Order: sequence, then structure tokens, then C-alpha cells
Amino acid sequence: MAKKPSNQICANKKARHEFFIEDTIEAGLVLEGWEVKSIRAGKMSITESYVIFKNGEAFLFGAHIQPLLTSSTHIHPDNIRTRKLLLNRREIDKLFGMVNQKGYTVVALSCYWKNSRVKCEIALAKGKKLHDKRATLKERDFARDKQRGFKNQGY
Repeated sequence: MAKKPSNQICANKKARHEFFIEDTIEAGLVLEGWEVKSIRAGKMSITESYVIFKNGEAFLFGAHIQPLLTSSTHIHPDNIRTRKLLLNRREIDKLFGMVNQKGYTVVALSCYWKNSRVKCEIALAKGKKLHDKRATLKERDFARDKQRGFKNQGY
């Protein structure tokens, strides 16, 4: 099993199985103070998250950040609130155009630390059918068996 990098917070492993990934973009995330503390404690999940567009802005929907028990008493944390993504106007227009016209969707692939800021890698993706998923698994198994064959023969 692959070891996650030290700066990675969480990853959406299911996205690469469910979708064909066309293009990836790095986006900043607008967070509150309690969310950053929870993320530092490793309490973030993006397995069911995707990007929605509203009023010319992009938002991450479905990302789950579990609040810490030691949070301040004067705030009422919402662990699945919609969080704004920080993208350029060109990037938003490109993604919005592809989602509306060609049947694509935008999903979150991973979240990671970059210079003490939380970044989210989002991807323009197209859904796979069941036979596409089977073909992907078959290709991956074949490549793994081929590599094992080369290792056994000393290449």
C-alpha cells in the first residue's frame, strides 16, 4: 500500500476508480479557525465531496471536517458546510463551461499543506461505466503481472 506524503491531509481514492480524470487544478480553501485546528489533528475527509458553482464562484461541497471537542464554546461548528475554493476567473470559467456543456463533473482528489495553507487538488472528471472500471482493473493487473515477470527474470 502506498504511503501518503507528509504534507498530505486526506485523499479521495475512490475518485480515480469512479471517474476518468481529464485535468487537475490546485485550489486554495477558505477555512475558519476551528477547521484548521481539526485538520491539523487529522479529522478531515473528502470521499464524497465535489465542486459546485454558484454566482460565478466555486465551492467545495460535502467535505467533512470533524470538530474537536476542545473547540471554543461560543461557536457552533458545522462539519459539512460548503467551503469556498480560491481559483482564478479563467479557471472557474473553464471548469464551469466544461461541466455545463460536455457532461463533466469536478471532484476533489486530495487536500494537502502548502506553506502552512490548505490546498485542495480538484479534477475535471467524466464518469466511468461498469465495463470501463473492469477494463481499468484488468489493465492494472496485467501491468502488475508483467512487472513481476521482469523481476523474476532479473531485468
